[in-house]
Amino acid sequence: MRVGLLGFGTVGSAFAEVLAATGNEVRITRIFNRAVHRKRTHDRAAFVPADALWTDRAEEVLEAPDVDIIVELIGGLDPAEQWLRTALRAGKHVVTANKQLIAYRGAEMLALATANSVQLLYGASVAGGVPVIPGLVQGLSGDQILRISGIVNGTCNFILSSMEGGAEYKTVLLEAQRAGYAEADPSADVDGFDARAKMCVLARLALHAELNPDDVPTQTISNITAVDFAYAKELGCTVRQVARVALSGDAISASVGPMLVPRSSPIANSHGTQNMVVTSGRFGGDVVFSGHGAGGHPTAVAVMSDVRAIAERSAQVRPAARKMIVVADTTAPHYLRFVVSDRPGIVAAIAGELAKVGANIDSILQHRGFAGERLPFVVTTEPCSSLKLQQATEAMQKFDFMLEPPLCLQILVVDDKDRD
Repeated sequence: MRVGLLGFGTVGSAFAEVLAATGNEVRITRIFNRAVHRKRTHDRAAFVPADALWTDRAEEVLEAPDVDIIVELIGGLDPAEQWLRTALRAGKHVVTANKQLIAYRGAEMLALATANSVQLLYGASVAGGVPVIPGLVQGLSGDQILRISGIVNGTCNFILSSMEGGAEYKTVLLEAQRAGYAEADPSADVDGFDARAKMCVLARLALHAELNPDDVPTQTISNITAVDFAYAKELGCTVRQVARVALSGDAISASVGPMLVPRSSPIANSHGTQNMVVTSGRFGGDVVFSGHGAGGHPTAVAVMSDVRAIAERSAQVRPAARKMIVVADTTAPHYLRFVVSDRPGIVAAIAGELAKVGANIDSILQHRGFAGERLPFVVTTEPCSSLKLQQATEAMQKFDFMLEPPLCLQILVVDDKDRD
């Protein structure tokens, strides 16, 4: 099998290294990259066969007669979508790590691959080198998956697990950017858009649900502070960015954002850039996939596994999926953190707004040592509607003693009542 590589960045060059170390039944024949002269003289170009053609014109790879598999490591929807459509129509197999493309256009692209009798594999699009996608479509295809929850963005996990140790958000974000975990504009990671796309890919495979990523609510981690970890610890929890999707009758409940995670959950023990996905099956129970999701080499391993599957003519499993509506409302216990200018009657005012939406207070926590003119404290609720609670917090925000918008986080709970 002959590979045409689109992109020779961190993952593309790592793929060339992995390929060079695994034998010569697969070889790179063509490479596309912008600023191709700089790439072909880079130290990592030593892993590319000397007779491979380097080009800054994608067409010279997509339609080349000496390319059987297109490996796309550019990312994004444009121009990757049109390039890969061209490749599939030309009868070439495609391997991609592009989660946005698969989340938004996956069904169309898979249909195009089938129509042209080729394969489209995307095992590297979620959790890098963690084999969660092949695990779902093959290892767990005999079960009925009811829920998926986990950490699928290594950048946010690095930030939040560092903050758990006492670091400040802005300091850790700069460290993540210097280490190459976060982009100069980190919004795709910290605001949940990256994790949302990945969760939609998993929903298609595990729950057979075709979701529009734009319908899945997201919440930023940028509002999390050190005091939240202190209160979370008192509640027997920590804070992690959690992507979660679950069957809810004929609809889907889905969300991405920071949550309080009980210490008893394996998700709470994920640190650094580690990814972790927990699937909950009707018959098989919980299965945990865990490993390093970020970085060139882990992702390159997943890409190489897909290339080998095509080279060895392994049959591709394509579970049927149907379009489903995302239900934005979730019933769960919640954590509410307030920062107020202290005075009598604050708790009564907050309790009054919660009562209007049917939310019962479970506990109130206030640490000593904070000045009354800027006092943080926490209220936790019993399970209640997330949408109704949002209405309550919007009303609370208008109180003259409220110094900043209330922070509202779900508390992660695994509900086993729908298993046999």
